[in-house]
Amino acid sequence: MEKKYCVLGFIISTILSLSSCKQKVAEYPIVEVESVSTDDIEIYGRYVGLIRASRNVEIHARVEGFLEKMTFSEGKKVEENEPLFYINNATYKAKVEKAKAQLKKEEAQQAKAQRDVERLRPLYEQNAASQLDLDNAEAALNMANANVAMSKADLDQANLELSYTVVRSPLSGYISERYVDIGTLVGNSKSSLLATVVKRDTVLVDFKMTALDYLKSQQRNVHLGELDTTRSWQPTINITLADNSVYNEKGVVDFAAPQVDPKTGTFGVRADMPNPNQELLPGQFTQVKLLLDVHEDAIVVPRKAISIEKGGSFIFVIRPDSVVEKRYVETGAEQNNKIVIVRGLLANESIVTEGYHKLTHGQRAIAVRKSETDAVTLEEEDK
Repeated sequence: MEKKYCVLGFIISTILSLSSCKQKVAEYPIVEVESVSTDDIEIYGRYVGLIRASRNVEIHARVEGFLEKMTFSEGKKVEENEPLFYINNATYKAKVEKAKAQLKKEEAQQAKAQRDVERLRPLYEQNAASQLDLDNAEAALNMANANVAMSKADLDQANLELSYTVVRSPLSGYISERYVDIGTLVGNSKSSLLATVVKRDTVLVDFKMTALDYLKSQQRNVHLGELDTTRSWQPTINITLADNSVYNEKGVVDFAAPQVDPKTGTFGVRADMPNPNQELLPGQFTQVKLLLDVHEDAIVVPRKAISIEKGGSFIFVIRPDSVVEKRYVETGAEQNNKIVIVRGLLANESIVTEGYHKLTHGQRAIAVRKSETDAVTLEEEDK
């Protein structure tokens, strides 16, 4: 009988012990945790930009004459060296013919002078002609050679002026409307501008940055306008179109002004932007999003894991022994609800993301990862 009472007492004490353990475990708060991860965090700046053509060339008449013909469609694409305007060339053809005739005349004088020298030199060697006669003949030959060279230059100039009567496109691009009408006397100072050709396959985006932006970029060892092959990234821009959509091409910053404008406290920056479908028009204003820096393999945490008090920002960390640690951290840039932790955390540490209002420094807690809570939720839904 006593043996039965001993066994019964042992069972009751065991049950009470287990009950007290469950009660103690139940007293620990249950919190959701996740591991500290690393990521590449991109730092952007936003500015107002102005789009302009990469090349904008004015077409001028280089010789004077009446405009006879135009061979392009206004506002359409033209190719490099394509004829655009024709100026009456009768005067310039006559100048070419005159220069040719003058050249033939000078060449004839040159040939005669050459024969005179060749005839007098043997006679001089035989003392049959004087030194003066030979000197005069050689001087006449030198003068004839110079006259031929001058006449050739005059002919080249005449041919060049004749070629200017056909006005060609200096580059491939889109041409403006004509600025003068057919029949107008062009080439003088008042009416030399005929049209403008704009290259739009690529455009330039100009925007202003502050002196503080420049200082920060130098501190990050990012030199705007310079290609740095040691980095895995380069300063690039995205722009916003008029309908607030993001343009699908990226531009590369290729220039930064070497000085700050003292009137505005800003300096100019330029990016080269592809424009294959001519969606971007010179003269447009746009929003510029500039990649200023990339924090590679930065320690990041969800924004919701950070609490702020007078002492600074802190995060609850669950140590491997389940003890809660209230840790103050130094925060950095933010991107997509993730904040960079500059100092205070290591990768793969467990931080509390839900339920930290239940915690105090030094207590124990039951850590549950989000994947586990999701699994429990799914099981409850299945039931």
